Amino acid sequence: MTKQYKNYVNGEWKLSKEEIKIYAPATGEELGSVPAMSQEEVDYVYASAKVAQKAWRALSYVERAEYLHKAADILMRDAEKIGAVLSKEIAKGYKSAVGEVIRTAEIINYAAEEGVRLEGEVLEGGSFDPASKKKIAIVRREPVGLVLAISPFNYPINLAGSKIAPALISGNVVALKPPTQGSISGLLLAEAFAEAGLPAGVFNTITGRGSVIGDYIVEHEAVNYINFTGSTPVGEHIGHLAGMRPIMLELGGKDSAIILEDADLDLAAKNIVAGAYGYSGQRCTAVKRVLVMDSIADKLVEKVSALVNNLTVGMPEDNADITPLIDTKAADYVEGLIKDAQEKGAKEVISFKREGNLISPVLFDNVTTDMRLAWEEPFGPVLPFIRVNSVEEAIEISNKSEYGLQASVFTNNFPLAFKIAEQLEVGTVHINNKTQRGTDNFPFLGAKKSGAGTQGVKYSIEAMTTVKSTVFDIAK
Repeated sequence: MTKQYKNYVNGEWKLSKEEIKIYAPATGEELGSVPAMSQEEVDYVYASAKVAQKAWRALSYVERAEYLHKAADILMRDAEKIGAVLSKEIAKGYKSAVGEVIRTAEIINYAAEEGVRLEGEVLEGGSFDPASKKKIAIVRREPVGLVLAISPFNYPINLAGSKIAPALISGNVVALKPPTQGSISGLLLAEAFAEAGLPAGVFNTITGRGSVIGDYIVEHEAVNYINFTGSTPVGEHIGHLAGMRPIMLELGGKDSAIILEDADLDLAAKNIVAGAYGYSGQRCTAVKRVLVMDSIADKLVEKVSALVNNLTVGMPEDNADITPLIDTKAADYVEGLIKDAQEKGAKEVISFKREGNLISPVLFDNVTTDMRLAWEEPFGPVLPFIRVNSVEEAIEISNKSEYGLQASVFTNNFPLAFKIAEQLEVGTVHINNKTQRGTDNFPFLGAKKSGAGTQGVKYSIEAMTTVKSTVFDIAK
């Protein structure tokens, strides 16, 4: 019998009347079950969190930081054990899965340290209006209250921790809704926070069926802030449900790699392959199209294809570079994009092969803008090369996307690189590097349909706090 995992609610581990079975995408093996919460159980989670918040926010930053450091230490201690489960649950290479747990511990530690450095300010009215020189404002940051953190399947621990830690250090309480495929990993993350001794109700988990509690957990009046990572359609729906409440949305992308004629093609090829095919392309920041000058396209395609042919294809426990996609629906979608490109005349440099959910890496040249692959986010191991004849054309195609997460520019002409960066309608531009989330003290954001709000530990803390100004007249 497989393990029945429990939700962490108000300091206790609880089952529900119903459960959801979780299977390994790569093998179909049953990994365990998680509770399928009811709306009434969600009510209890939120009520418990609200009660706990008063005492939690009353603690000093240093006191809250101690809990976070303990949780981080536990994650480091158990990184291999948690990583083994994570690897099976989302078909991610074992080493990469362990690395995700370690990076999460590092984020939690950094959030704790950043929180301790938070400080308010005192403003003098006279600096703006001489008549108000006796007025003083004390400006402080206060927690927003209850944060609903919703993490995605591709980084169910890392992109949960990056939401939870900034929220907790700020004095907020948290309800974590992990993805269904990834929920066991999310509950293992919760075990670390529980063992760290957080007061009951400060951190809680919610698992369940979207048809029953999906909208309910977002619409609930108890929620003060919604922090979501996932698909753009779901993010847009959450935005509608949120109403006037603040939200943080990390959504899809169609990240371009723009390759100019003077680029170091070996460097570009290495970064393109790593950026496009890492975790089988199932990343919002994956390189999803290459916009290359036609005069160097043949050379770059040759270099990239040679590297792609060296990628290993197989199971996550073998640390293969390309592993099965998260489910059959995802694999079917990727295959649909590939067939559309084939039918419309794209050159298949590395041919399409599929076995179940496992799709071998595919590389297309001569992709044109009438093909779905030029615009749609595949979330799979397929990369299109689009040949262009000018910098202006590359910028135009990149900016026509409904997404605006990231882009990269490969060139040795750095003034031109910065000029291009200014014109790209994205949250982040990388110069001579692949698109990627980056270090966690940097801002991470998206334009257009790629998201709302700015992440990165410091920025997340600021986003999940509100400014309160207390003004008094010292002359009275």
